[in-house]
This record gives sequence, structure tokens and C-alpha cells, in this order.
Amino acid sequence: MITRRDLMAAAAALAAAGTARAQERPRQAELLRFAPLGQVTLVHVTDLHAQLVPMHFREASVNVGVGEARGQVPHLTGEALLARYRIGAGTPMAHALTGHDFERLARAYGPMGGLDRIVTLVEAIRAERPGNTIVLDGGDTLQGSWTSLQTRGADMVEALKALTADATTGHWEFTYGADRVKELVGAMPCPFLAGNVQDTEWNEDVFEHTKAFERGGVRVAVIGQAFPYTPVANPRWLIPDWSFGIKEEVVAKRVQAARGEGAELVVLLSHNGFDVDRKLAARVPGIDVILTGHTHDALPEPLKVGNTLLVASGCHGKFISRLDLRVEGGRVAEFRHALIPVFAESIAPDADTAALVRRLRAPYAAELARVVGRTEVLLTRRGNLNGTVDDLICAALMRQRDAEIALSPGFRWGYSLLPGSDITAEDVWAHTAITYPAAYRTAMTGEQLKAILEDVADNLFNPDPYYQQGGDMVRVGGLGWTLDVAAPAGSRVQDLTLLRTGQPIEAAREYAVAGWASVNQGTEGPPVWDVVMRHLSEGPVRAEPNRHLRLKGA
Repeated sequence: MITRRDLMAAAAALAAAGTARAQERPRQAELLRFAPLGQVTLVHVTDLHAQLVPMHFREASVNVGVGEARGQVPHLTGEALLARYRIGAGTPMAHALTGHDFERLARAYGPMGGLDRIVTLVEAIRAERPGNTIVLDGGDTLQGSWTSLQTRGADMVEALKALTADATTGHWEFTYGADRVKELVGAMPCPFLAGNVQDTEWNEDVFEHTKAFERGGVRVAVIGQAFPYTPVANPRWLIPDWSFGIKEEVVAKRVQAARGEGAELVVLLSHNGFDVDRKLAARVPGIDVILTGHTHDALPEPLKVGNTLLVASGCHGKFISRLDLRVEGGRVAEFRHALIPVFAESIAPDADTAALVRRLRAPYAAELARVVGRTEVLLTRRGNLNGTVDDLICAALMRQRDAEIALSPGFRWGYSLLPGSDITAEDVWAHTAITYPAAYRTAMTGEQLKAILEDVADNLFNPDPYYQQGGDMVRVGGLGWTLDVAAPAGSRVQDLTLLRTGQPIEAAREYAVAGWASVNQGTEGPPVWDVVMRHLSEGPVRAEPNRHLRLKGA
């Protein structure tokens, strides 16, 4: 088995590239440098969220782990993460993995991602290992942009073709509704694997669950796992006849069946979320590799749980993972891994894919480029408690919908904007483009507000990963409060205060509350993007840091 020293040396080589040249961008050849190993190469991309062009994406500075995951990866951030993997501050990999000194380093290293750059890297790996490579997409691919919303996912089906994906799975894909999902799956160039999705009448599989490959003389089984909590986190009415869930016993059955059919390497293409997959790996024998997604974590080396390797490849096209495996006697004898940061200005775009991206965006280009505002502060979404993008959305909801309090869901998708940037319509849609965008206004009692916050907190910070949904905390506007993640369920949300008056929230009093992305059918209100754009027209974003949220027990 390859040693930790070998892995650290590979990571250090990339880190040193940035240090030696005073933060010059790494070259494409450096990003691709890899000593091939064994018979099988897995390439993993996940949580693209329909982002076809390069962007900035700041990683979280707060990512709380609870229970056995407390203080463990992927819940290390900033300097703790860099120390864990011995990555030098200010290097390309340090910038890609953390939010440290983000604005300065983002301007130095440039944007990341872009489908045409990803395809360049994938094609280079395929060319090097033509009979050995499997490209796997981890889902959340067909949602997250205006073009994907307008085409109802069709543009990203073409993107999957360009990516040469050999299989994919899903989560946000299901928010297009059951009929549309079936149409999209029928048009895909690869299997849509979702072994944990069954119909509620006959308990029959809705989609394929396993795809067999042979690479380098090794028989490989890829089993797909869609996001298990889709009907809870997203509208149930869009997929009324399908059941989801972790279904650990079903996964175990799939693994045993694959082994029984001669698979020497078993891969779980998962959208469970990292902590769920860590627990699953410890409980289901026979899985060699879990390519994990949903929680948008990026780790510079696999985490080994028993005999299972967990690979986390980030989101938005910032990274791709390469994992080479030497398989002997039906087990992984040796592996070598690279988390490749997709620095857009370091990589030559694939010409055919660049042309495809231009064609897909052309019908909407004028609207995408329309300037609707400007920001004087860093706008970013990712973080357990809040992000400045959602602070902006909450401010817009309160002002434009005449509300005392605002709620914005803790979505992890949506990129970052640097200070001094124009805000385009595309930027707003990149944080709001969903099929249920109504910005509602309603009355809620203080008791109801606390119950909502407590319910979300338990969905995120329950010590048992199988009860976690893997997003970030619902964002709030107009409220100050304390979150104690170590407290028992029902007692985590404390000191709720109405910022307008400075008074504690009263359980029996009704408050005017605005929000969006309600999972309830028939919710009424203007699309949230219209609310935000109207708010942006009133002046540039000058939001102060949100100091009204306090974290305890982390």
C-alpha cells in the first residue's frame, strides 16, 4: 500500500510549485503530473451545480463536526486543515482548499473550474490510461444555473456527454419533477445510478443501481446512491411516488451481488454526504472505494475507513480527483491519489467543449451579462451559520417584502464574488435558480420560529450521521441568536432576539416573516431573484460582518 509519506510528497510537490514562483499560477503539466499505478484509474467530479464557466468559490471557515466527526476531516478548516495535510500557506492548494486570505489569493491565482478546462484534464488522463479509466460524476450536476433552469436540465445532459462520464447519480436533479427526470435520464450518455430509489407502490427500482466495467483486466462494479433525504430537503410533491433513504441493507445486498458476479473492485458513487458515507463504510463490508458527494467537501487525500477509501472532490468544478488502483485477488493492494485543483487560467480550454459552452449559453447571454448591482464586500455563501450572499438575500426579503424577519435556506451551492465586482443577473441566479423560488410573506409565532430553527439544527448536528442532511444552517435576517451544537435536540437554539427592537423573541407573539424555497406546494410570492435584483438596484452591497450569530459547543 502506498504510504502517507508518498501522499504527502505528492501534495508537497504541487504546494511547492506555488511557493517557488511567488504565487504564480501552477502550469497545466504540474496539475496533471502523476505516476500511474495499477490497472484502474477512477476520475471523480461531483456537485458541479450546472456551472459551465470559471468562477471563484471560497471554502468555509466554519464547518462543525459533531459526535465522532468532531475535530475530524472534513470538518477541519483554514490553518487546521493545512496543518493536517502539511500544505504551505499561500500556495495554490492552500488557496483552493481554504478561505484564508481569499480575496488577495483569488486575484493572484484567478478563477477556478469551467467545463472546458475540466474536459482538458479528463481527456489528458484518458489519453494516458485509455483502457484503464472510468469517469464518474457524483450528481447535483443538472441544477444551479439560469441556463439549466430554463432548459430544465437539458444543457447539462450535453455537458455530461462532453465530460465523457461513464455514470452519474443525483439529488437536485429530482427537483425538475419525476416525469422530467425520466426524460433527462433517457437522454443521458451514461447510466443514472440510484439504487436507493424505489417506487412506493411495488418497491421496484426506478433506476439502474449497478454498472459493470472492465478496466485493465479488472472487473469493476459501480453502485449508485442518490441523496437519501431528497423528499425531506426538497419538495415531496415533485416526486410523490418514489421512496428514498440510506437503505444500508440494500447497499450491502448490491455489494454482495456485485462480488458474487465476479467484481474485483466495488465502487460506491454516492451522494450521501461525507459523514453518512464514513458511517456506511464502517458498517457495510466489501466496498473498496466511496466517491462521496453532496456536502461539497474537498480532501487532498482519501480517508481510509477499514478497507474502504473515501474520496471527496469538492464542488462547482473546482477540483477533479484521480485515484489509481492496483487490484490483486479481489482487493486493493495499492493506491495513488491526486486532488487536482482546476485553475482556469493555467489550463488550455478544450476547443470543442468551449464551443459547446458558448452554444448552450448563447440564447441567454444578454440576460446573463446584465448588470443588476455591485458589491463592495466579499460575497460568499459557504459556511455552517451564514454567508454574505444569504445576508444579502435576507436583507432583500425584509426590505422588499416588508418583513421583520427573513429565512433563507442553507444551500451550499453558489459561488463567490470579489469586492469591487459588478453583480450580474447570472450571479443572482447562480444562488437562486430553483424550480420553487417563490418569496413568501407570512406570520409566524416566536414558538414556530424556534421550532423551525431547532428542526434544521437537528437535521445538521445530530450526533448520528444517519440523521444528518448535510447542508448548512438556515440563514436568518433580523434575528440574533446562539447555536449550541452540543446541546440536546430542542435546546440548541438559544437567546433569540429581534434585532429591530433588541427584545427577546416572544413565543406567543406573531412576527412578519419572509422567506423562499418553501417545500410546500402552492406557496405564493414573486421569484426570489426578482426580489434580490430589485433590492440591488437601490445601491451597492456594503454589508457589515454578521455578528449577531454566536456558535457554542463546536
